[in-house]
Amino acid sequence: MIIEPDAPGRIAGYGPVAVIDIGSNSVRLVVYERMARSPTPLFNEKVLAGLGEGVATSRRLSDASVDKALSALKRFAALCRQIGVVELSVLATAATREAENGSKFIAKVRDICGCDVTVLTGPAEAYYAALGVVDGFEIPEGVAGDLGGGSLELTNVRGSRIGDGETFPLGGLRLKDDSGGDLKAAKKIARAALENSKVLPHLEGRTFYAIGGTWRSIAKLHMRQTGYPLHVMHGYTLETDRSRDFLKSLYRQPVASIDSIDAVSKQRQPLLAYGGLVLSELVRAGKPARIVISALGLREGFLYSRLPAEEQDKNALIAAARELCFLRSRSPAHSEELIAWTGDAMKALGIDETKEEERLRAASCLLADIGWRAHPDYRGEQSLNIIAHAGFVGVDHPGRAYLGLSVYYRHSGLSDDELGPGLREIVPTRYKERARALAAIFRVAYLVSASMPGVVPRTTLRRTDNELKLVLPPDLIELAGGRLETRLKQLAALVGLESRIVTDG
Repeated sequence: MIIEPDAPGRIAGYGPVAVIDIGSNSVRLVVYERMARSPTPLFNEKVLAGLGEGVATSRRLSDASVDKALSALKRFAALCRQIGVVELSVLATAATREAENGSKFIAKVRDICGCDVTVLTGPAEAYYAALGVVDGFEIPEGVAGDLGGGSLELTNVRGSRIGDGETFPLGGLRLKDDSGGDLKAAKKIARAALENSKVLPHLEGRTFYAIGGTWRSIAKLHMRQTGYPLHVMHGYTLETDRSRDFLKSLYRQPVASIDSIDAVSKQRQPLLAYGGLVLSELVRAGKPARIVISALGLREGFLYSRLPAEEQDKNALIAAARELCFLRSRSPAHSEELIAWTGDAMKALGIDETKEEERLRAASCLLADIGWRAHPDYRGEQSLNIIAHAGFVGVDHPGRAYLGLSVYYRHSGLSDDELGPGLREIVPTRYKERARALAAIFRVAYLVSASMPGVVPRTTLRRTDNELKLVLPPDLIELAGGRLETRLKQLAALVGLESRIVTDG
């Protein structure tokens, strides 16, 4: 009998869909697999065309930057045809809306791309960038700031509520032009502009969500200098009290002399100082508790705005984990069954969970079997690497560590002997303890079910006095054996209990 697979390499849906973002510094194409709560990029390419360079003084897009941008757009349009994009959206920002010849440029873009071009106002830029933060973080609480080549947008964000946005001419290229390349003058311009902000007074003690290529480069540099073990940009956090000197170092010395500057691309280096001083002045004025990097911004916010309400309401992390489960697990249905079963098991063990820990446990259940095709000796290591570095959003770095460790321990055993020091540096002890407990539950469940659906819901982990019992129905009692007894004993030992396999017949 030939069994047809039910998990293709790509997930069907409305797509591929693409967004071209024509910014003041870069022109970027991102093609996404489909319209979804957690969209997966199929293709991503940018060209630093520098459209905004000189616009502040000349009021025109230079011929050289226009030629470079149009050349990139011709390639992007061809790529969209080649990939089979069903819908292309083209967004243009500060440089094109401010330049006198911007409308002429937009007409050429329209001809090349074969679709309308949306020239965003400053408030619209701020709104979609903030919506990208709503899309990418679990209940965000703070201010979203999007720094481009021409402008800075600031917007207050509380959960899914977005306040009125404001825009400032503080993008790297614009600030360089306005200051004549003098960093001291640039700092004065930034400070004067931000003193008029109506959003920053609401930032004190909260989170600043930093969006934009220059700020991502700054975070990458900080990662390199501090030896941070998880090289994932989204959710990377800089505590402001510890980062002030670092930010000042970006504009108080020549770029070439900055420690580990090779971590930043040569194309990005010229604007690093301007991005650093704007962020430094923003921290001074707004007094946030922390700076968190967002890999999602304008493009993702725009796509999120077009999702149906029921899709927007989905949890981004769970949606992404469910997709990976569908693509890589032996039985997605079995993974779904584990969510309720492991929750009951945690209660039986007397291990309390916060709402966030319940959410992380659910995601872990969906990811627990994605490494089954790997060699048995390396399933834990490979699963940990995939999960820790996956393109997930809606989860912070300690949460990533929880997810990765729970699956690592499931395959490699409950010991840390072969675990490198990296993730242990960023995972809280509480998360680590719960990841180990969840892994021990997995190790029992998968021996009972052999990864097949319809089995674990018929079994129960039950605690009585000082004993943890695995209760099997009569027709499954033959699954009991030495290996399962050992796994159950390991699980019970985590909370100081004895163990036994029994039947309810």
